[in-house]
Amino acid sequence: MSKIFAMTMFVTSSFILAGCGYTPEQRGLSGAALGGATGAAIGAAAGHSAGAAVAGGVLGAATGAIVGAATTPPPPPPPYYGAPPPPPPRCARYGYDAYGNQVCTGYYAY
Repeated sequence: MSKIFAMTMFVTSSFILAGCGYTPEQRGLSGAALGGATGAAIGAAAGHSAGAAVAGGVLGAATGAIVGAATTPPPPPPPYYGAPPPPPPRCARYGYDAYGNQVCTGYYAY
């Protein structure tokens, strides 16, 4: 029973840490590391030998690198998430352009 609990905690922590990195190279490297460690632990628990642990580690690292490099990170939140955008600046001074149209030449500071 303690082996199952330890394996469950290890696999759960691997899934939690699986999204590390912003570039495909970083995500592939972190996926390979986490997949290799998880695969080695599962291979050792399932096969009860060093060969099973090595095989599980190799397969886990390859799968983790492929899946990690293929994923994309979530987009960043919008700049004013949940808040209204700032009001437009108010004109303090008006002038005229070359065609006689009224334009703002100075704004109030907030």
